[in-house]
Amino acid sequence: MAHRSRLSTILIDVPSGAAPASIAFWSKALGVPARTVPDEPQFTALHRALPEMILAVQAVDGPARYHVDIETDDVEAETRRLIALGAVEVGRWLECVTLRAPGGHLVCVIPCHGDPDTFASLSQTWE
Repeated sequence: MAHRSRLSTILIDVPSGAAPASIAFWSKALGVPARTVPDEPQFTALHRALPEMILAVQAVDGPARYHVDIETDDVEAETRRLIALGAVEVGRWLECVTLRAPGGHLVCVIPCHGDPDTFASLSQTWE
């Protein structure tokens, strides 16, 4: 059965203690407002920094890094597809699956969460 996915989010992961300074830096560097994500205080969106995508700072219990989110209408099917391409599952959180791509970067496979029209127009269909 076919499913769809798209690169939806780029996250700037920073140690929790450095999050306020990082948020201020990126907001001012890009000239965009920073907005805490409701019900998820570890995420601060850098509003309108990227067209049709989310750029956010995420406070983490770990080192500074970047990671991407791929949103999909079928998390399990997209996870299987990416594992077949060489990714390795490293964890799960709520409805999300965290993978390590070849080269070491993190990729989170997440359920669709944005504007449905944007997802429909920008996603790829996979068989």
